[in-house]
Formats: sequence, C-alpha cells, structure tokens
Amino acid sequence: MASDKTSSPPTTTDAGIPVPSDEHSLTIGRDGPIVLNDHYLLEQMANFNRERIPERQPHAKGSGAFGYFEVTSDVSQYTKAKVFQPGAKCDALVRFSTVAGERGSPDTWRDPRGFSVKIYTEEGNFDMVGNNTPVFFIRDPLKFQHFIRSQKRRADNGLRDHDMQWDFWTLSPESAHQVAILMGDRGIPKTWREMNGYSSHTYMLINAQGQKFWVKFHWKTDQGNDFLTQDEADRLAGADGDYHRRDLFNAIRDGDYPSWTLQWQIMPYEDAKTYRINPFDLTKVWPHADYPPIEVGKLVLDRNPTDFHTEIEQAAFEPNNMVPGIGLSPDKMLLARGFSYADAHRARLGVNYKHIPVNKPKCPVHSYSKDGEMRTENVSDPVYAPNSYGGPAAQDPGGEAGLWYADGDMVREAYTLREDDDDFSQARNLIRNVMDESARARLVNNVVGHLCDGVSEKVLLRAFEYWRNIDEETGRKIEQGVRDTLGGESKAPGLASAKSIGG
Repeated sequence: MASDKTSSPPTTTDAGIPVPSDEHSLTIGRDGPIVLNDHYLLEQMANFNRERIPERQPHAKGSGAFGYFEVTSDVSQYTKAKVFQPGAKCDALVRFSTVAGERGSPDTWRDPRGFSVKIYTEEGNFDMVGNNTPVFFIRDPLKFQHFIRSQKRRADNGLRDHDMQWDFWTLSPESAHQVAILMGDRGIPKTWREMNGYSSHTYMLINAQGQKFWVKFHWKTDQGNDFLTQDEADRLAGADGDYHRRDLFNAIRDGDYPSWTLQWQIMPYEDAKTYRINPFDLTKVWPHADYPPIEVGKLVLDRNPTDFHTEIEQAAFEPNNMVPGIGLSPDKMLLARGFSYADAHRARLGVNYKHIPVNKPKCPVHSYSKDGEMRTENVSDPVYAPNSYGGPAAQDPGGEAGLWYADGDMVREAYTLREDDDDFSQARNLIRNVMDESARARLVNNVVGHLCDGVSEKVLLRAFEYWRNIDEETGRKIEQGVRDTLGGESKAPGLASAKSIGG
C-alpha cells in the first residue's frame, strides 16, 4: 500500500526547503512528546488554521445547546478536579457537528460527528473536544491537514471526490478502524440525541495525593443509539438539510431534554508502560474487558441558544483548556491539538476570543494577556512578571503535576509497536464480533456505493486489498459488489474506466 515516491517531487516547506517526513512529527524518542522546534509541523498547522475565513476549517456545520453537568459518583480517588468531586454541578455547553461539510452542507452526509463539551467550572473552563467515535483516522498530527483536505473538495472543480478519500485511506492503513465505523451504522446517526460522544484521546487524571491515572471519556446517550440508512440520509439531505439541528432545537423547546451518562475507562499509570496496545494511539480502543467503564456523572441539555451566532458559531473549544487534576498524555494528536485549536480560534475569531461571553470563564481571570484586536477587558499595571507591585503570581513554582518522563534522540518515527499494535485487528473485531449479520450487510452496501462513485481503478484495487486486510469475507463481498455494479468480471482490470477521477 506504499505510495510511488520515485515519480513524485520532494515535499518542501513554503520556503522551498525539503522536509524530512510527510507522516511523522519530531518527538523526544519514538514515544515522547512533540517538540516546539518542529518548524514544519507548526507551519502546516498554522497555515491550515488560516485557510478559510471565517467558518471553522473542519466541523463547520453544526449546532448546540446549553445545560449542566452533575457528578453522580465518587471518583475523587482518581482526580482532584473540583468539577468531578461528589455532588459537583456546573453549567455546560455542547456543540455537535459534521467534520467535512461547510456551514450550508446537509446534516445527514456520511461523516463522523463532532461532540465537543465545555464545562464552566470554578477553576476555569474544561473543554473536551471529541467525536461520536472512540477512534480516529490517523495517529500523527502531521497527517491531519492532509486528511481533512482529502475529505473536502478538489482544487480543479471544487467538488468532493471519493477517489481522493479512498486514495488517502488506503495509503494510511491506520485508518481502518475508523473507516469501518464510518461505513457502518454509526456513520450516520439518526439524531445527535441518539449517539454517543467520546474523548477518543487518552487524558491524564491527577488526584489530591499526586497519583496519576490515564483516562478515556465516554458520553453514553440515555436516549439509546439509533442510525439512518443511506437511503434515509440521502432523502433527508434533499428534504431537510438541517434535520439534526432542527431535531435538537425542537426537542429542547418542547421540554424533551436529552442527556448523556459520563463514563470513564481508568488505566493505572504504570500499566501504560507495558500494556499490549499503545494506550496513546488514537486509532485504538481499550477493550472494556481490560478496563471496564465506570459511571461519573450526567450531562443534560435544557436550554437552546437565543443568538446562534454569538452562542454557537463563536463558541471556541480547545483541548488545552484543562483544569487542575486533568492533564494531557503522550498522544501525539492530542499534543498537537493543544496548539492547533487555540490557534484556529485566534485566526477565526481574533486573539481575544475568550472575551466573547460564550467562551468567557465563570471564575476570576488574572492574566498577563494584553491588547490586541477586539480586546474588551481592561488591564491594569503591572503588565509583566515577575513584579513587586502585587500582580498575579503562579501558584505552583515547582512545576506542573500533569507531566510524564521522556527522553531520547529527536526522531521522526512512528510509535514503538507493541504486542497487539496492528492496524486491522480492532476493525476486524468490530465487523466480526460487534456487528450482526444485517449490520455487516449494510456496511458492505455502503462501501460498495461509495467506491462506485468516481473512484479510479488503481485506488479501487487498493481498496479491495484494504478491506481484505480488515476481514477477508467482507473484502470479498465488497469487491464482488463493486465489480457487479461496474459491469462484472469482464471489465477487469479496467473495471473503473467509466468512473474516472472527478466523476
């Protein structure tokens, strides 16, 4: 599945300098954190964040609502965060979205759904930027911009193109688990109310004694999961492109408040060093048999926005918004998003976007941020630190708690492989052991329909191999379905000759 690099020009920076890798960020050791002097990664992320003004780059089409989060269990043994202490209750905002579509695109396209949560705590805003799937397509942020572009529109005709989608996916086998989910029933939820949300990323928890744990967030819908078939979704795309937005607004308006139960998967800190799966790989899940989910609390949405632009369109979620007791992890995608999301908001909304009421913390702010476009909060001297005039001072001069040990040479390499770190086995388990026979049949039909819409011959052949690697029987059915649709075996190998790139 490797791309043909011999006939391709070398990738360069915008200054024309050859880059060392298209796939791997610069880290301290293979499993260590990303370094700030990875100038090419920063250039890629910063340029990507400024490609489109003013709508969001991914997740442009969406909506949301307000409500509250309330703790229902005692999880204080895992975190000192006040938002997760017994009985705590905080205001919350949730935004749901599609990934690839623009602001005017239909709600019912086959696409992952964003599931972003902002909780206004007494220690500052806690944001969880997630999706309705527990995994993602890639594990290194250097590929993120390329992935999103492959799902959006071509340069020549401005059309979305299945060929470039499958070209990227089949050249990125780590996408298999997410693609299997996307092409199955969860690829088009019936409503936002009837889907789960996940952090997907692994986070760190720190308790009052300084003990550390790794955690994954699961927001399990209390309405029950449900989905739309491809035919139903296609009909709704033409009949009501705002179907999901309308459903959420009307349900809350009528007093039918949706809710989700927050569950955590907790991994002891030391387990991560030897666990058979890399626990920080965004393309993998932790089997529930190894780390059973525990209940934490309840999220309820009970208030609609009154001004969509100021309360939803200008809402800014960012995974670097973490309160004491919660930290990042060695997940390379999460580390990069800690920069990228905030930078995207600066580009889209202005450097003082946190002065917008929907983003403003509901606790005192003592910051040295100063001036800039659209500044609305007064500052006072002193405007520098350290100072001897009573300005704010850091309360933890000895360092932060949410850190981990890392060392090694600076390298551009993939994560160190562990015993069960392959790209296809979790997708195979999903198809064989989670989906029933009817769900598998719908998966095959969805993939066949997608592949028969403008996918070129060379990409089709890689797609057949991709699905056989996931599951031999599913791959065989997909290949047969495509060949039957495009004219049968007699057209092989030119089976896609009538469906050239661009449709």
